[in-house]
Amino acid sequence: MTRLIVGFFATLLVATLVSCGGDDGGTGGPTLSAPGCSGGCAAATPTALTVAEVNRVLSQAVQEAQARGALATIAVVDRSGNVLAVFKMTGAAGFTISGGRGVVGGLEGESSVPSEFAAISKAITGAYLSSEGNAFSTRTASQIVQENFNPGEVGSPGGPLFGVQFSSLSCSDVMATGASAGPKPSPLGLAADPGGLPLYKSGIVVGGVGVIADGIYGLDLNINDVDQNTDELISVAGARGFDAPVNRRADRITADGRTFRYVDSETLLSNPSLAPAAPAAGALVTAGAYKPAAGVTAGVAFSTAASGFRLDTTTPAFAGLGAYVLDNGAGVNRFPPIAGTDGQLTAPEVSRILAEAIRIANRARAQIRQPLGTPAQVTVSVVDTNAAILGVVRTPDAPVFGTDVAIQKARSALLFSKTTAAAALNALGGTIPGYVTGMQGLIGGALTNGVAYSNRAIGNLARPFLPDGINGNGPGPLSKPFAQWSPFSDGLQLDLVITKVVANVTAGAIAGPCSTVPEATNGIQIFPGSVPIYRGAVLVGAIGISGDGIDQDDMVAFLGLANAGIALGTGIANAPSAQRADQIAVPGGLLRYVNCPVAPFLDTTATNVCNGI
Repeated sequence: MTRLIVGFFATLLVATLVSCGGDDGGTGGPTLSAPGCSGGCAAATPTALTVAEVNRVLSQAVQEAQARGALATIAVVDRSGNVLAVFKMTGAAGFTISGGRGVVGGLEGESSVPSEFAAISKAITGAYLSSEGNAFSTRTASQIVQENFNPGEVGSPGGPLFGVQFSSLSCSDVMATGASAGPKPSPLGLAADPGGLPLYKSGIVVGGVGVIADGIYGLDLNINDVDQNTDELISVAGARGFDAPVNRRADRITADGRTFRYVDSETLLSNPSLAPAAPAAGALVTAGAYKPAAGVTAGVAFSTAASGFRLDTTTPAFAGLGAYVLDNGAGVNRFPPIAGTDGQLTAPEVSRILAEAIRIANRARAQIRQPLGTPAQVTVSVVDTNAAILGVVRTPDAPVFGTDVAIQKARSALLFSKTTAAAALNALGGTIPGYVTGMQGLIGGALTNGVAYSNRAIGNLARPFLPDGINGNGPGPLSKPFAQWSPFSDGLQLDLVITKVVANVTAGAIAGPCSTVPEATNGIQIFPGSVPIYRGAVLVGAIGISGDGIDQDDMVAFLGLANAGIALGTGIANAPSAQRADQIAVPGGLLRYVNCPVAPFLDTTATNVCNGI
């Protein structure tokens, strides 16, 4: 085995206090640049939306809707996902879920969901995908969940966050349900329909605004034109004065040589500075368990215990790493490092795996953040073979969506690597056994033979074309055929959770589990960033990562686990090479296991750091 650079030296602390200036404070246009914030401002100066500011966002949005003759439902949330207000204009109607290609099945055609849940999902998406280093909108989300990246570029692989729409679900055991501590769930998962934007104060993400007015909850199939999207323009008006800094917006960030999209237009028909202090032409409304009482509440400052995300000051293994943990709102770590419920991993082993992953992240060059040359920001999770969560830790400015996703990824790698996977899935009945049959028809012994699957390998098999991006080919065995596929009807991922998701959103409820399969308690995920954990040839758990770039996620999981194994000397390691899924031939070649960046670190010129492991 190639000797690894363990990296105990010169750890880059992303919790460093930075200079945090203010934005323009006005309503004439967006802030031109972020005031020095690159991951530490929220920790240094916790800030949140006030009641007056929430009213201002709503009022500005309503004024623009009136100028356009639209009847909108508008939601505002804080960065932890707390719903601060939902406003429904008089006469505002419902909506239909549509991917725009006439697909039948999944969530396509669903029209019984109240509009407030669509608005909340959009607002949460804007808040959860964004950070001090990147501002992503629901239009950005649309671009990165479709069958090609960019959409319409035939021959390009699926979007880098393919499948992320089915995360942060109302049935997830990761999402919080307390008074203020997040992360809070999203009724429809993460939205890809333009009209959801993050909200910023002094370069710090403080929440999101979401709008539904045009009757369709969909996505943008063509990013080569410039839309005048009603929902998006109303949300732009609502966000004025709380705009994302221009040099942190998606359209200043690239992946695979492609630039992301943020909004298509900011041409408003109203002047937000003339909006009244509070909205009129409608009423504040309730929204089931997400907003039990109508009214406006202030946001909770992120990086505080009350928000659900705080600096860890007590775990010895995390000392000096700038590590953050999930808090229950009263100072108690929700997921501290513990021993496996199956007796396979010790608490010290879990602590060291989490710590080594954070060390790698702190040294790694982020892919989707500005300014260039800043460390990656991630969430790290470890689960045991019972799918129990053994620990969660994060860096301070990791995007909130990664909280649930990191655990989805770990559990997915675990499920597919178990010899009992076929039996567990077949027992669910319905459409699920068809995916098992498809897997086993393509790969002899699949889901019973103990092959180690990473999330990258799973994702290869969950695309509507196999190989991924070769349009016109048949689907992977975990996907629906393209004629029946859309981001609202994608295959095994949605079929595992759809019954509970629809029941919850119809009732406005927050209840789980998403599936009776323990490894899919919060659903599964199908984009890279996880590997199973082994002791020799024995599966003992899995590690999942979500943050700043899928190759970075792969590296933090794979190399972090390898480094932990070397430091511990207890036999903990990645799967034996011969046992990994990248030994399996499928149409187009071998499955991929992990894909680490070539020259990933900020503190060394080392290249190909995952080779030989």
